[in-house]
Amino acid sequence: MATLNINGQVHKLEVPDDMPLLWVLRDVVGLTGTKFGCGIAQCGACTVHLDGTAVRSCVLPVSAVAGKKVTTIEAVGATPAGRKIQAAWRELDVVQCGYCQSGQVMSAASLLAQNPKPSDADIDTAMSGNICRCGTYPRIRAAIKHAAQEEV
Repeated sequence: MATLNINGQVHKLEVPDDMPLLWVLRDVVGLTGTKFGCGIAQCGACTVHLDGTAVRSCVLPVSAVAGKKVTTIEAVGATPAGRKIQAAWRELDVVQCGYCQSGQVMSAASLLAQNPKPSDADIDTAMSGNICRCGTYPRIRAAIKHAAQEEV
């Protein structure tokens, strides 16, 4: 039995301890905004927040999240950084195909929550694990800079 705090709700789930958090979120809890990309924590599509820090859920066993708060794309807009990032994403029309964007938003929101005024180097470091096959990297960087300038 795993007890998880996901998006502020406690879930008691009968899942194996080694089941990746991604599959618990998608297949057991029904939160499908977090995407499967590579399955080896290299693309960033599966990014969620664990106690506010961006992590890859595809390789994170559910046993490692007990007692921690999991935030997914479905609830990141409830955080100040998440609201700013989502607004900037819409305002600057960042999305192209959209598949990677939940992971991009989650990484960007974690960055702004930890560093409200990131430099280009900070952005590059925080976003380096997120792959966008459409190449929206310039728009992603512009949106993060834009969000960093906005008041909460």
